[in-house]
Amino acid sequence: MPLARHLLRARDLADARYSDSLSVADLAAVANLSPAHFSRQFKKVFGESPHQYLLTRRLERAAALLRTSDWSIPDVCFAVGWRSVGSFTTSFHRMFGQTPLAYRAMHPPAESCVRIPRCVAQAYGRPQNRTFREDGGTARS
Repeated sequence: MPLARHLLRARDLADARYSDSLSVADLAAVANLSPAHFSRQFKKVFGESPHQYLLTRRLERAAALLRTSDWSIPDVCFAVGWRSVGSFTTSFHRMFGQTPLAYRAMHPPAESCVRIPRCVAQAYGRPQNRTFREDGGTARS
């Protein structure tokens, strides 16, 4: 199997389990490489170290949660895998140029912009019941 495929498997693991406490050794094991060789190859292929890639994924997910949920900052912090609110806030500010609270204030929830009653918006957004046979034919028994 080509090296790039092994690296993609490790990157996919980081994308899927960003909130878990993954180490470079865990990612290297998925790629069947030594941690040092894995780190060098990962940076060469993806342009950033495995650790930095994982932190970036966590911060991107945190930003999405801040935009779309009403979770508290600590809840978002712990949900994306950070263990300290202080280091989360520092890293978030370094990446986005503002604190998580200021970021949330810049992106008010879509609900505040809706000009129709919430119950109507929810009913409209609810999936409709459909069958597997949408052509109007009857199902065989």
